[in-house]
Amino acid sequence: MGMSREILMEHLTEAFPEAEIILTDLAGDNDHWQAEIVSPQFAGVPRVKQHQLVYAALKGKMGGELHALALKTRAP
Repeated sequence: MGMSREILMEHLTEAFPEAEIILTDLAGDNDHWQAEIVSPQFAGVPRVKQHQLVYAALKGKMGGELHALALKTRAP
């Protein structure tokens, strides 16, 4: 099924409006993405918590519509 770049970006920009976000479709199937997110919201936040914030932004679609998401997160 997969999740389009537009929908994925919509979820991420809604949760991280000031972030720089780069999406890469790793397999060309809209189902295996890599997201590089640089957000001020990540300042002082442990990496595990950063990733949890990203998964929360996907509103339960991780593992369903979106099969795999490789994350690179950091503060500016």
